[in-house]
This record gives sequence, structure tokens and C-alpha cells, in this order.
Amino acid sequence: MQINDLVKGNKKFREARFSKYETDLKQLTKDGQNPDILFIGCSDSRVTPELVLDTKPGDMFTLRNVGNFVPPYNPDNDYHGSSAVIEYAVNVLNVKHIIVCGHSYCGACRSLYKDLGDSSELINIKKWLELGKKAREYTLLAAPDKNDKEYIYRTTEKVSIVYQMENLLTFPYIVKRVKEGSLQIHGWYYKIENGTIEFYDGSDCTFKPLEEFKNES
Repeated sequence: MQINDLVKGNKKFREARFSKYETDLKQLTKDGQNPDILFIGCSDSRVTPELVLDTKPGDMFTLRNVGNFVPPYNPDNDYHGSSAVIEYAVNVLNVKHIIVCGHSYCGACRSLYKDLGDSSELINIKKWLELGKKAREYTLLAAPDKNDKEYIYRTTEKVSIVYQMENLLTFPYIVKRVKEGSLQIHGWYYKIENGTIEFYDGSDCTFKPLEEFKNES
């Protein structure tokens, strides 16, 4: 994919696909956005939420970052891009659902097991990866075979989702909404290799096929 391909792609979108969404987009520009879902996913170029979930413009408010990590609540008046997205989605858009969606073959989770050295060029990445530290520690503690790298990587990806869900519950306004029953938090795991998604079932702490997911709201 080259930059010129993007130019051609936009032309193709305007000529062949825009009409499919034109009515919705005009309504959205008039009334503003009102999504019910905040989707927190990874910046990985292989992860394409709109394609995988067959959504249209206005359906989801989206946060993508390295590793689909959620930083704990920290009201220190510094720059917090991911937290700002969460804050806006919950307090301004009043979303009803937050989905933390991890994925297979995640480079961030794999990097938790690498020595990134002391390069200043990776200083922000190294700090950000600390948000996956608990998932790494738990996985290594529970792994039956610490030499089984694929098992460790896949397990870390799923365990990390659970810890990021827990980090969401450090935000006071999220806790309040959850207790009121007006906000739900979900953990999903997307398999790049076959397009399937599993959801985290907190009742027995396992990931199950999305087809088994049931929700009334």
C-alpha cells in the first residue's frame, strides 16, 4: 500500500461507496454523533473494527492505541490522550457499553517479553508497555510450560484484556455508571487469523465464542 493508493481509494469511495452512507452522514452532521459504544482496540494495522464488526459511521466511538491498553485514572492535569477519549465517551456521549478488544499476534504483548534496551527513541513505548506488566506476571506464574512461547503470548493477550477492564474501574465516573446499571464493560478477543471473536465471561473467568454472548441492553 502506497500513499497514492490512498488517494485512489478516496476517489473510489466517493464515486462508488459514499452514496451508501450519504443519508446517515448528512443526518450525523446535522444532529451530531450519538454512539452507544466505546470501542477500545489496538493500533495494529491488521485490526479493522469497522470491517470486522460491519458497522457504519456513527455506530462506535473508537480509541486505538498500542496494545489496547487502558491507563489507570490519574487526575494530575497532564496530557492523557487515552483517558481523554474515555472521559469524553462516558461523560459527554454517555455511551452504554465499553468494549476492550485485544487480538491475536499482538506485538505489544509480545514486546512484554523482550528487552527493548535503553534507547531514548523507545522511551514512550517502554513506559506505555508497563500497562501490560501485570498480564505478563500472571501469565508466567500460571503457565504450565514457560518455554511454550505461543501459549504464553496468546494467554498474555487475553489476560491483558481483563486487566485493562479492571483499569477502567479506577475511573470514578465509570464505577458510578456501572453501579447505576447504565454502563457495561466488555472484554473481547479478536483472532486475526480467522476473523472470529471471543468474549470474556466473568462468571467463570473464561473466553467464549461471541455467538454465545447474550445481552439485553
